[in-house]
Amino acid sequence: MELIRNLYNWVLTWSDRPNGPRVLGILSIAEASFFPIPPDVLLIPLALGSRLKAYRFAFICSICSIIGAIIGYGIGYLAWWDSIENFTAFAQLFFDHIPGFTIDGFYRIQALYEQWNFWIVFTAGFTPIPFKLFTISAGAFNIHFPMFILGSIISRSARFFLIACLVKIFGEPILDFIDRYFNWLAIFFTILLIAGFVAIKYLV
Repeated sequence: MELIRNLYNWVLTWSDRPNGPRVLGILSIAEASFFPIPPDVLLIPLALGSRLKAYRFAFICSICSIIGAIIGYGIGYLAWWDSIENFTAFAQLFFDHIPGFTIDGFYRIQALYEQWNFWIVFTAGFTPIPFKLFTISAGAFNIHFPMFILGSIISRSARFFLIACLVKIFGEPILDFIDRYFNWLAIFFTILLIAGFVAIKYLV
């Protein structure tokens, strides 16, 4: 936890530097494939410091996060299994050192993909669930790539532009709300959305 806190504080130091937007893009790529700190941490203070550029920062987050998702998919697809479908040494490195990666959790994600398909990508991208777990597992389990990209584009863009919109409109007073409730509201919204489509499937 101390390592995560130190990384969190390091990310925040870029919020008042000229290279902040560039670091935001790099962070968004890395978070979708291996880095433990979400880009929201840097997006919020950057948008708050220059509210006229809030949507530009959200666009950077979105595009770079999708690039990171493709990299994560590639890691899972190309480097996760050996020739007899055991985990490679590279995959074991993730399980041993990247927070959130466990072998049991990895196989549970496979079951979620089999049941929910597009919706599990959307949920992982929009809610606070670590996105990298699902980008890498999508490649490892050979999830339909166009569906994966579509889910990533919609969910990542929706999350980052919603945060930028809140900061742009309300400014600093919204920070406490985002900190306390945004992730819970994202989860609640996703549940309602999925429930609505499930209802349509069985009622229509």
